Amino acid sequence: MTERQARVEPKRASSLGHMPKKARWEFDESVADVFDDMLRRSIPQYEVMRAAVNEIARRLAKPGTDIIDLGCSRGETLAPLIKEFGDRCHYVACDVSQPMLEVCRERYSDLIKAGVVDVRECDLRRDFPPGRASVILSVLTLQFTPIEYRRRIIEAARAQIVDGGAFILVEKVFGRSASLDRMLEEVYLKFKADNGYSEEEIARKKLSLEGVLVPLDAGQNYTMLKESGFRSVECFWRWMNFAAWVAVT
Repeated sequence: MTERQARVEPKRASSLGHMPKKARWEFDESVADVFDDMLRRSIPQYEVMRAAVNEIARRLAKPGTDIIDLGCSRGETLAPLIKEFGDRCHYVACDVSQPMLEVCRERYSDLIKAGVVDVRECDLRRDFPPGRASVILSVLTLQFTPIEYRRRIIEAARAQIVDGGAFILVEKVFGRSASLDRMLEEVYLKFKADNGYSEEEIARKKLSLEGVLVPLDAGQNYTMLKESGFRSVECFWRWMNFAAWVAVT
């Protein structure tokens, strides 16, 4: 790959002051513009989580296979893997949001032309990207998919992962009891306020996400992964009500 093709850093805008345009949350153009900053202000230990996901993915990725990102948004999860493996792997970035796909296609335009990256629209409720994958990533994606589809999506991922490959799942999770869940949520909302969001911004976003972002508890996610046929499942990162697992074939 040329130096230009390997360039993967998009512009980042501040998410402070951003309000959902509609009562129900959508990944629209306004969200796409500020999404990277929004994640950094909204996800605890965001850089730690990203680094952990990347380190595990790079250890399990195999040259000559696909690396698939479900819910790629602006393409941030794939960026360090593309930088490390280049054209030794093929990368498939999937999303259902057209604004996100547009940003991702612009970001990787040279690599798309070179046949290294494939950015495609994919509604996981009805479709799954084809490939022979060593790593499939789902970073804060399944939580936006109706619960009744999640087991099938994980099973579809398992069917396309080569021996020794992995599915990496990052999700927001519920606490196991109502009182502990309230405490975790209070700590999380304080984290967002400490990162600059106003009470109105926090309340509006929380209201718009009701029924759109639907977490499970950590045990339910673990069980889904095990029952979908993965040989070994391990939680490798957790902060309050966010967690990440690696499931190996």
